[in-house]
Amino acid sequence: MGGAQCGIARSLQAVGDWWSLLIVREAFKGRRRFSEFQKSLGLAKNILSVRLRKLVEEGILTVEPDPDSALSRLYLLTPKGRQLCVILVALWQWGEEHCFAPGELDYGIVDSLHGQPLQKLELVAGDGQPLDPHQFRIEARGR
Repeated sequence: MGGAQCGIARSLQAVGDWWSLLIVREAFKGRRRFSEFQKSLGLAKNILSVRLRKLVEEGILTVEPDPDSALSRLYLLTPKGRQLCVILVALWQWGEEHCFAPGELDYGIVDSLHGQPLQKLELVAGDGQPLDPHQFRIEARGR
């Protein structure tokens, strides 16, 4: 695949299809069982099975026995999967700003402790200063 040496391209290989990030979103919302993912997403069982398997293979989810049912398994976010939180928040914030009319979106992401909306994510330089997109670049690393 073109761009295989690009972090964006490799990331999209892992989670770039429509359903994978929605499954991860649901995992952040507390969904753990196959049936919970299927009900919340309305996804066909065969497609959900394939996507869950891929997320497990990528190390984004892990599978554990369900202590409440010998026939069921739990799909849990791994540390690698939990790091996708910032990506989901960035997508949410971008979508909220560019894909909805003002007041159209009935819910938002808030800080659990205070109930306040999250600050908009921004790029920050090593010295803590905010960066605009024209103030950074992608370049080859010296090896």
